[in-house]
Amino acid sequence: MTAALTTAQLTEKHLPTLDQALDAIRTRAYWSPYPEHPKAYGPEGIAGSLDAAAGQAAFDALRGKRFELDQPGTDGWTATEVSPFGLELGVEYPHADIDVLLPALRAAMPAWRDAGPRARAAVCLEILARINARTHEFAHAVMHTSGQAFMMAFQAGGPHAQDRALEAVAYAYEAQTAAPASAQWVKPQGKRDPLEMNKQFTAVPRGVALLIGCNTFPTWNGFPGLFASLATGNAVLVKPHPRAVLPLALTVRIAREVLREAGFSPDLVALAAERDGEGIAKSLALRPEIRIIDYTGSTAFGDWLEENARQAQVFTEKAGVNTVVIHSTDDYKGMLSNLAFSLSLYSGQMCTTPQNLLIPREGIATDAGHKTYDEVVADLATAVDKLLGDDARANALLGAIVNDGVKSRLEAAAQLGEVALASRSVANPDFPGATVRTPVIIKLDGAKPDSEAVYRSECFGPVSFAVAVDSAADAVELLRGTVRDKGAMTVGAYTTAADVERLVEEACLEECAQLSLNLTGGVYLNQTAAFSDFHGSGGNPAANAALCDSAFVATRFRTVEVRRPA
Repeated sequence: MTAALTTAQLTEKHLPTLDQALDAIRTRAYWSPYPEHPKAYGPEGIAGSLDAAAGQAAFDALRGKRFELDQPGTDGWTATEVSPFGLELGVEYPHADIDVLLPALRAAMPAWRDAGPRARAAVCLEILARINARTHEFAHAVMHTSGQAFMMAFQAGGPHAQDRALEAVAYAYEAQTAAPASAQWVKPQGKRDPLEMNKQFTAVPRGVALLIGCNTFPTWNGFPGLFASLATGNAVLVKPHPRAVLPLALTVRIAREVLREAGFSPDLVALAAERDGEGIAKSLALRPEIRIIDYTGSTAFGDWLEENARQAQVFTEKAGVNTVVIHSTDDYKGMLSNLAFSLSLYSGQMCTTPQNLLIPREGIATDAGHKTYDEVVADLATAVDKLLGDDARANALLGAIVNDGVKSRLEAAAQLGEVALASRSVANPDFPGATVRTPVIIKLDGAKPDSEAVYRSECFGPVSFAVAVDSAADAVELLRGTVRDKGAMTVGAYTTAADVERLVEEACLEECAQLSLNLTGGVYLNQTAAFSDFHGSGGNPAANAALCDSAFVATRFRTVEVRRPA
């Protein structure tokens, strides 16, 4: 079978999915081609996919072995991962000589560029289809590198991450096909012969892209940039977080297999695993070959990338202070339940987890009567306790603490103010080595300068601050200040007053922050849906890009024109 035939077959196979994805990003309606229920996979479900037992077996087969990748420049092996659940992984990855690997990536790009947007999209969708078929295997890989509980690792690390990747491919395809591939240009000249030109327009990749992976969501945060760059013709060098290599290593392996089968160089996608303490992200980011960088992680390194990697287009998702204004509600029980879940999910280790809860010190109006500030905080603490009172349910929601930094912040939180809800340890019978902690809620007076220093700084992890404020207007001004200075991935508000709703909405529009109003049901502040919700805005310090929009793909390529007289 020739490469051209293979590409044509992939295009025929995946064009309906691409068309549906293009429709979804235009309508913003619910849609997903990847089932989020574990039972959808296996012999009785998606053809060729692994069921739960096969996925577990595939993951187990990776442990304690070398992860072979036939990529150029391997000069040794490295193993840096430790499961937050205490499971021994022992996977060794090829360590690359970057001076050998980068030229191979660059050499692979011309044929990929010439294939055109449709063929590239089809190959990307085939990669995603094969990843999707191995969702159970990916779920274990994500779980044991990020600390996510299994169901969250399955959904967020599997189909939801795949959705975001497909969304990026759709935006990339739409952007690249905005101009026609060719045009005949005829300009009348009166009595003279017209001027005639034949013009060709080619989407040209920017260069080698560097993906710097994160520890907490290696696929969900990594896939959009990876697939946006690949779909726009760039080669991608994947530099995983040293504690979360396996999910992205599996991705690289599958991508290389598909590229080779489709007749392209597998070196369009390669892995750059680092040795313990090597810290290669900085040196890679400054290489002249690197023209695109996607990064999720700390504000300090994100700022450094934006300031120093001048040769590259840098996309960052950093950190922020996510805030909820609690003014009034017509569903007090639903509000408490929704907030309790948002604070607890994945032990608060999400960039969208609410941190500051701004509550008027005189209390709030509810359908259950007036509630004082102290009552609201106490009732929220009770709701969290009730949600996590059963250890089995707590483990399913909390997962494990991902690293010592989160654990240290959690343990130090009690010194920051009055403890309204103390954190407790939860035993995990399946993984005795797991560090599992419930959230802590700290009461602060927003008017005190020492409190201001606390709630205006991000405290990543299961720590939230119930901040007493003078009024709704005071809460909105505090919200404005934190978003402007520190950024926010998400903002929430509860109010039954139209004027307060307008104040919050106007603040979010001016400070460019994504807002959720009066969530009391099964949609939570820290969850976003691909094809519909924008994750981040790119307009405040928390992130300089949104997942996904046209701006996320547009600067990954340029349109080059070749014109000839007709």
